[in-house]
Amino acid sequence: MKTGAKFFIAVVSLAILYAWTIKQANDIQKAEWLIGTWENKTQKGSIYETWTKTGNNELSGKSYSIKGKDTIVFENIRLVQENKKLFYIPTVKNQNDGLPVLFAAKTISENQLVFENPEHDFPQIIAYTKINSDSLIAEISGTKNGQKRKQTFLMKRVKR
Repeated sequence: MKTGAKFFIAVVSLAILYAWTIKQANDIQKAEWLIGTWENKTQKGSIYETWTKTGNNELSGKSYSIKGKDTIVFENIRLVQENKKLFYIPTVKNQNDGLPVLFAAKTISENQLVFENPEHDFPQIIAYTKINSDSLIAEISGTKNGQKRKQTFLMKRVKR
């Protein structure tokens, strides 16, 4: 093979590698619209979800309610990009012996994030859909006791 052809192949290979690396870095960046505090108003009071950026490859979230001066945390969440994949990793109070559960990203776009774990009892799917910059729909779904179930939470941004 001639030197010019080898050089061309090397340049094309580097361009492909660079584009692939940028795509991987962008997966976590596509989730940054979650950053801030979101509120879901229910008949029993408000449920909040707060997301912060904790590193180049990680967002951290928590779901909680406020009763008087007390903050009651239900769930801590890590949204992590590792090994070229994006994972949603919740640790839910009084579930799974306090251990985190791994959900792998199935859809990553500018306005939707869908994570799945078909082996989990419930939910098997966790999804966030951006309606606009100040509202989103969070949804958990799957099968529980042989029945298909879905819970939908309309959330409004209360703080960036």
